[in-house]
Amino acid sequence: MQPALYVALSAQVALANRLETVASNVANMNTAGYRADEIKFHEIVSRTGPDPVAFASEGSRYISRQSGAVIETGNPLDIAVEGDAWIGVDIGDSIAYTKDGRMQIDAQGVLRDLAGNAVLSTGGAPIVLDPEAGDPQIAPDGTVTQGDLLVGNIAVFSIDPAARLERSVGSAVVTDLPGQPILEFTDVALRQGYVEGANVNPVREMTKLIMITRAFESASNLIETSERSQATAIRELGEVS
Repeated sequence: MQPALYVALSAQVALANRLETVASNVANMNTAGYRADEIKFHEIVSRTGPDPVAFASEGSRYISRQSGAVIETGNPLDIAVEGDAWIGVDIGDSIAYTKDGRMQIDAQGVLRDLAGNAVLSTGGAPIVLDPEAGDPQIAPDGTVTQGDLLVGNIAVFSIDPAARLERSVGSAVVTDLPGQPILEFTDVALRQGYVEGANVNPVREMTKLIMITRAFESASNLIETSERSQATAIRELGEVS
């Protein structure tokens, strides 16, 4: 088989993976706190033939950490994280980190995210409110009060840039390196009555979609051209022999 066929096929596999990330991002462009999927590629060079041939890898996905737009909601149970930080939530066997600050209070007064995970305090325990004491007040440093009563502090974490993020429930992520609690709120703050939107740029994703479609068509044309030239060569050589 001609190397062009392998090159074009590797390009189509890479483009199909890229299309999946675009589809996922577009589907979640209105999901609070959602972090977009991105994909990176590298070149694979084969030297099995007389000349080196470069192939596209299938690509490796990663989750973008770019911030999303902060939107005012006026809901006292909504918080947005300003800065490079995440809210810690209990998912049972470990801690997940989320940018989706929409919260709710269950019948027992436990502060939870919309997926039902308990929002953690800096001490690692759930934050328990009095359901009958009115709306809580949440300070920029995560301090939660009800009236004159100090309830606790919402745990806010930084995640090492080298950590690999994997998706958990909703917009939350888990990491291969534990998050570090933020104790000094100089570059980070919580804003009550706001939520952080997805960091998906719709125009950018649609541009990607157009580029992927055109590139896929080009790869398909390359395969068809290569197959025709191969068929012609076989036919002509067969007639000579």
